[in-house]
Amino acid sequence: MPQQNGFSFWNNYLCDLLDQIAINGELNTARYYARTSLGVLCLSIILLWYYLPCLFKGKSLNKNIMWLSGIIALVATSFLSSGTHDATVRIVGFFAIIAFSTCFIELLRARHIKLFVFGVVCLIIFLANYYIYETGSYIRLLPIIQKITFISFIIWFIMLDVFFYRKLK
Repeated sequence: MPQQNGFSFWNNYLCDLLDQIAINGELNTARYYARTSLGVLCLSIILLWYYLPCLFKGKSLNKNIMWLSGIIALVATSFLSSGTHDATVRIVGFFAIIAFSTCFIELLRARHIKLFVFGVVCLIIFLANYYIYETGSYIRLLPIIQKITFISFIIWFIMLDVFFYRKLK
């Protein structure tokens, strides 16, 4: 909201933190922290997608697709602050759905049902988020749904990391 003083958790999007000028028209001094955080987050999750295929036995085209699409999605995510937000979101969404779908296939094959189910729940929340973003339906809920989506995926990524760590032991 243009009259607000600072970032509103309930009304602003996380991407608003990346902008040079805040919604209220003032210089956004938080953008450096937000952009650095985005970079660290993307690099961290790129590492997860880089090593994720190692969790699953054998070689397959599916694992190669998972690896490549996961990394492409996160490299593309790093461009959110480049002024191409809408195009970036669509590109990331396309590759992320491929990465998640191929990961789900491998999780099912390996009988990791809890990781699979939680991942599917995250994907459903993600798709609801994307639907609202594209259609404008329930747009007032989008800032909160975006944060729920973000937190859900972070929890799922942590679960995958823990699983990976236990497998390495």
